[in-house]
Amino acid sequence: MNRRTVLNRALSGAFISLAFAVPLAAHAADPIRIGWLSSLTGALSSAAIAENQGVQFAIDEINNAGGINGSKLELLTRDTVGDPTKAVNLANQLIHSDKVAFIIGPVNSGESLATVPVVSRAGIPNIVIGSVDELIDPVKYPRAFRVISSNEQWVRNGNDYATKTLKKTKVAIIADTTGYGVATAKKAAALLEAQGIKPVYSVVVDANKTSLTDEMTKAREAGADVVMPWSAATGLLARVLNARGDMQWNVPVVGHPAIMGTPIKALLNAPGYWENTFSVGYASTTYDANGQLPAATRKLMEAIKPKLGGKIDFTFWWVAMGYDTVKVIEHAIRTAGSTDPAKIQAALEKTQKLPGVYAPFYSYGLKERNGFPDEGIAINRASTFKDGSFERAPQ
Repeated sequence: MNRRTVLNRALSGAFISLAFAVPLAAHAADPIRIGWLSSLTGALSSAAIAENQGVQFAIDEINNAGGINGSKLELLTRDTVGDPTKAVNLANQLIHSDKVAFIIGPVNSGESLATVPVVSRAGIPNIVIGSVDELIDPVKYPRAFRVISSNEQWVRNGNDYATKTLKKTKVAIIADTTGYGVATAKKAAALLEAQGIKPVYSVVVDANKTSLTDEMTKAREAGADVVMPWSAATGLLARVLNARGDMQWNVPVVGHPAIMGTPIKALLNAPGYWENTFSVGYASTTYDANGQLPAATRKLMEAIKPKLGGKIDFTFWWVAMGYDTVKVIEHAIRTAGSTDPAKIQAALEKTQKLPGVYAPFYSYGLKERNGFPDEGIAINRASTFKDGSFERAPQ
């Protein structure tokens, strides 16, 4: 065999080895695909748009730092328009066509009630940001881990503020006729009755009803000393406040986080109608006695402000929650050393006091999928919005 033949065969062998080596190297650097089900348009878009800012910022931050274990994150955003049927179709697309390793969302509980079982059957880890309690079940949905506070936390803390801080015992509950509203009205009443307090008045109304004067009049006639509205519909909440103000009835209102949302202001008959109104909120976006926010919140605000045009004109806890969903995923992958769903589940089940921005920390367990601690809840004065945050309610 002459030298040319030997050289040709050596080169041929080298090319064959390289041909096998390239796919392996490419596979090692494949991006980690994350599906993001978000209602970026439609009636529920305001919160979703803010959350999306946080999700995208965390993705960019991780990728700019080199990714996770050598792999960049690839975000596949799908707009559900707030429609549960569309959310299910998009979830199936992300699972079966796009082959994502994780799914975040959907944004609201109505969609999540439809999608969480679908994602669970596929065995894909799901970071849940819907608040209703039924979305979390470690037996039925073992890979669904909640980042947002639960609805029971909202209701329990709202009840405690009304009855233990304000010392009110004659509660009127007003909710909407959605599945969320009906279920929450029942939950609020049950938790109050466990304290020995039976509501003096309780009603569910269509979220589009143009006036709540009749309901508020009945609440006053029943002797209510506090009104507790449980609805995410800002229009309905504004009409509760308008009816109270027009009646010149200065009863305190304590309720759902949406009652301190910035759209409320434009719907009020008078600015003063927002006073004596208190909302379940978050320590992360609550000013302390010195007018300061927690350090983690300030750090994220300063980092993300340039992308928000230099100002924060919407409730910042939505941004912080979106950011934390991605950071929980990052923690799970780094801890597991893999995107294998079983290993991700095991890693999250062992997670204790993982620092966050929206929450002070997240803790899960073998039988615990609610990661948000009660320490992260605060009650806010609804009318005090400033730079995405609020003042604490009187204690």
